[in-house]
Amino acid sequence: MTQWQKSSFSGGADGNECIELAQREGALLLRESEEPTRVLPVSRDSLLALLRQAQTNRA
Repeated sequence: MTQWQKSSFSGGADGNECIELAQREGALLLRESEEPTRVLPVSRDSLLALLRQAQTNRA
């Protein structure tokens, strides 16, 4: 069973407006809680680039 972790920016609510991350068999998985069956495998470098870009755009 895959254990999904919500983004800390989701506010801890049970709503469907957050990004979730999991690790399975050494791979990182990303999904949006509105569409939990759509899972995107990502590399650590790709995830880091995405987070950096999101942080830059947030300022």
